[in-house]
Amino acid sequence: MKRERRSLDPFSLSFLDCVCCGFGAIILLLTLTRMSEPRAIEEARTELQGRVARLERELFEIRGESDVIRRELRGRREQLSDERSAVARLQGDLSRLQGRFQASRELSQVQDIIAGRLLAAQQELTEEMKRLDEAKARDPSLVAGIPVDSEYVVFVIDTSGSMKRFAWPALLRKMGETLDAYPKVKGMQVMNDEGVYMFSAYAGKWIPDTPARRRAVLERLSGWNAFSNSSPVEGIEAAIRTLATGRDKVSIYVLGDEFTGPSIEAVLNEVERLNTRSAGGRRVRIHALGFPTLFSQAEFPENTTVRFAMLMRAVCERNGGTFVGLNSANP
Repeated sequence: MKRERRSLDPFSLSFLDCVCCGFGAIILLLTLTRMSEPRAIEEARTELQGRVARLERELFEIRGESDVIRRELRGRREQLSDERSAVARLQGDLSRLQGRFQASRELSQVQDIIAGRLLAAQQELTEEMKRLDEAKARDPSLVAGIPVDSEYVVFVIDTSGSMKRFAWPALLRKMGETLDAYPKVKGMQVMNDEGVYMFSAYAGKWIPDTPARRRAVLERLSGWNAFSNSSPVEGIEAAIRTLATGRDKVSIYVLGDEFTGPSIEAVLNEVERLNTRSAGGRRVRIHALGFPTLFSQAEFPENTTVRFAMLMRAVCERNGGTFVGLNSANP
């Protein structure tokens, strides 16, 4: 008997076997793949950590270089500030040099004027010396043209820096010569051009004239330091006010080199007012000795020495005295 052929069932056992095998293969592949992932991840992590470490090292190097650059920048800024300060100082020096150059030009003009005045003063001094020689020949009581018949003598001395630096040894000699010209007086006094007494114990009164006192005056004068404004006006006025009674023969000797006051005419008027007695005549006789200390000193271009000579010449002429101008600070 003939068998009938079975129809093929798509869901037979063989088909299922094939499907299961396929799924098993996929699962095996997935399993194998996931087993290799931790190693890759570890390698990637190690590589990333190496990169991070390298970047950190580069960052530290960059920070160090930036610190060095900042320090160099700070040093350059400080150097620039120093250079700017140096430029400012040089500009200031240039301005001062320009000012000195301008001042030197003006000084040259002033020195030409002073030289002309000095020449005229020397010519006048020559005529004055001739007149004094003639007066001495007529009157034997004159010493260097100065009368020495006074009973009291006052010395008004300029104690300024120019006198101390350039004329003090000569002043000491002239003081000794003047005292020798008066062998005996009733009294003497010494003050500076500010009216400050050399011996405060004798302020406002006379120092007795003895050989010991004369030596004490010269010894004290050699080292005497007192403030001075380089103007004899205050000392003359103080001497007239405190020591001139009008009854005694008093002579004032002014020894100095400068007059820094504002007006010669004002001084002449004030001295004339103080030195005039109510009954007429003068209370004191005023003499002066001028030291040309500043004519040869380049750092003292002022004409205060010329003004001193002009002032004291007029004061002596109006008050019965004599002005003697020395031609050297160390005669």
